[in-house]
This record gives sequence, structure tokens and C-alpha cells, in this order.
Amino acid sequence: MYCIKCGTNNSDTANFCRKCGAPIDAEEEETRVAVRTETAPSSVEPERPKRNSVQVDLPIFTIGPTLMFVKIGYVLAAVAALLLVAVLSIFDVSRWASVLMGLLLFLIPAFYHLRAKLVTYSLTGSQIEVDSGLLARTTRNIPLRRIQDVTVATSAMQRLLGFGDLVIDNASEQGGKVVLKNINSPKTYAEMMLREMHRLDD
Repeated sequence: MYCIKCGTNNSDTANFCRKCGAPIDAEEEETRVAVRTETAPSSVEPERPKRNSVQVDLPIFTIGPTLMFVKIGYVLAAVAALLLVAVLSIFDVSRWASVLMGLLLFLIPAFYHLRAKLVTYSLTGSQIEVDSGLLARTTRNIPLRRIQDVTVATSAMQRLLGFGDLVIDNASEQGGKVVLKNINSPKTYAEMMLREMHRLDD
């Protein structure tokens, strides 16, 4: 045991220090050694947090072509179906056959609805993504640094109904222009694109 006064090493059965004569308390010595062991610095280097090397480019917005015309098409299909059933009933056509023919009219707006849902436009912090297709999906990426300008183009009908086209001047190797067609509130999304472009230039 070590003396807590002078630090001299004494035998385990000693009650007094052989150098300074101070009493040796076995319990106190064990406690002191235990505390010293617990508070000693570890020789193992603590694990450093790993940095995430993959930076996720989260979308700022994801939009698609307006469904306004599709909704109007469903309404017109419903009106046409009712008229068709009424006309066919005059000619003694089976009720089930006339109803089936009326339901077939809904295939027209359903086709345009599906086609519109298969196109999505996404803006991230570094690029614009244009996705299209159902089974064979095609994705086109346009880096924001390659975009020269974003223009809002609206016809008289589009301006009246509150949507339009976003024309993107692309300065990439393929060149040309990319048109995001029939976008609701096109000026809002054009401003968001321009803001991200200016942020990259800063």
C-alpha cells in the first residue's frame, strides 16, 4: 500500500507508514487507487464523427403541367355521356349498352390526364430535372450554371386562365431551349429559378 501522506510503498499488512509513521487506512487506499484508475485518460483515441461525403440535392419544388384542361374535359365528357344516353334511349337501345358507350367518352380526358401526370419538373439547388415517361422513364438534367435566361411565355388564353410556359435558354453542349409547358403561376416558379441561379453566381 502507498502512504497517502508521503507516497511511500509499504507492505499490505502495515498499519503505519515506515517512513513518516502516518496511519494507513486500507479502505481509503483502495478508494484512492480506484478513483485514480477510473479517471485515468484512456489510451484509445475516441472515434471521430464521420463526415457525410454525399451531399443530397433536395428539390425546391416539383411541379407538372396544369390539369385545368383535364378537369374541363371530364365535365364535358359527363355532359356528353348524359346526352348520349338520352338520345340512345329514344332509339330503344339497351340501357346498359348506352351507359357503357357514355362511359367510354371518359377515356378521352383520362388519356390526357395520364399524359400530364407522366411529366414532372423539379428544381434543386444545382439543376432542373425534367422527367417523362411511364415504363421507360427519361430524365433530363439542366445545370443552373448553364442556364442563360428564364422567360415566361403566355398566350391570351393562358393569361386569362392563369398559366403559361417557362422557356429556359440552355447553354449546355446540346444547346437549344427547354420549354416547361402549361405551368400554373409561371412567374412564381420563374422567379424561384432565377433566385437559385443568382445564388450560385454569388
